[in-house]
Amino acid sequence: MRFVRLGDCTTKIGSGQTPSGGHRAYSTSGIPLIRSQNVLMGCFTTDGLAFISAQIDEQMRGTRVVRNDVLLNITGASIGRVCVVPDEICPANVNQHVCIIRCSDVLLPAYLALVLASPEFQSLIWQDQAGATRQALTKDMVESFQIPWRPIEEQRQIAARLKAKLAEVETARQAAQAQLREVSSLADAIVLDSVRNHSVTEHSLGDVLAEVKRGIGARWSDYPVLGATRDGLAPAKEAPGKHAIKYKPVLPGTVFYNPMRILIGSIAFVDDGDTPGITSPDYVVLQGKPDLVDSRWFYYWLRSPLGVACINSLARGAVRERMLFNRLAEGEIELPAYSVQQRASTALQELVPLKRIVAAQLAEIERLPQKLLAQAFTHRGETE
Repeated sequence: MRFVRLGDCTTKIGSGQTPSGGHRAYSTSGIPLIRSQNVLMGCFTTDGLAFISAQIDEQMRGTRVVRNDVLLNITGASIGRVCVVPDEICPANVNQHVCIIRCSDVLLPAYLALVLASPEFQSLIWQDQAGATRQALTKDMVESFQIPWRPIEEQRQIAARLKAKLAEVETARQAAQAQLREVSSLADAIVLDSVRNHSVTEHSLGDVLAEVKRGIGARWSDYPVLGATRDGLAPAKEAPGKHAIKYKPVLPGTVFYNPMRILIGSIAFVDDGDTPGITSPDYVVLQGKPDLVDSRWFYYWLRSPLGVACINSLARGAVRERMLFNRLAEGEIELPAYSVQQRASTALQELVPLKRIVAAQLAEIERLPQKLLAQAFTHRGETE
């Protein structure tokens, strides 16, 4: 397979700039200003899309985006994300974090975007020559990319074939996500039934929950570090620092959450089949008091509409809300009898294997695009 230099088969490669005045120059309508958050891997999102006036767009006319431009994120954590700009977004402009690649008539934009999204190219983009994580791509780097060369008609065939396969993968991904939502909805229904169809008594959360404050101590290295995400329990991204002995134990039957992210659902529960671990001393760790609150039931309650309403009622509107245990303790909860909680808890536990199976299927589906791209674009060869 021959390879060609990207700069030799494009008519424009370059990034934009932040409008004078920064965010103050943005408006709610006008010319779309594409930022890195709008460029996802293989697709474009209008979430958070900014707009600028026609006057500012004229000042930035050198970085206007037109139909069939390929957009590549060139800085930060989203470096390497790439897509073809949707027709309906044009005309548009870009800021300095997004690079415009305008193909000549010998290179198909859809084909180029797929090449750049392939595992081989993503590895090249992310790693510099010393093996460290790259922080930015320059214009010279992008121009020097070596693209696998095929005649334009073959490019069309490859792009069309991959587009069809990726569409099938997307359909499967959406179906798996729908199944996960159904499991979550069933969990909510079990919690709501336990509250609404049984006698309840009202309590302050501080009266029925016990906070775990003490650190794990010298045995911290015996345990994995666990974190709380919107999907629940997950390995932590960072290893313990200097104060590892202060990391809190999270054993089966423990609920814990990130106090800075509880408003978006970063809450976790260590169930009976999970490996015990430790979590950051900054996290809030708690358990239900014996014979008053079943901890598994409370975890699902906290993630249910009832728990979300309680959390929101305690929020004070700060941009970076921090909800420690003493604030959570001010919340109110309608508690069914402990025996009712236990029956609901048993039903909730039976959902866990189903959720894991669906989640594993979803994870496998989400790996398929990279597998397909790797199969399509392999084996580096002679450079033209």
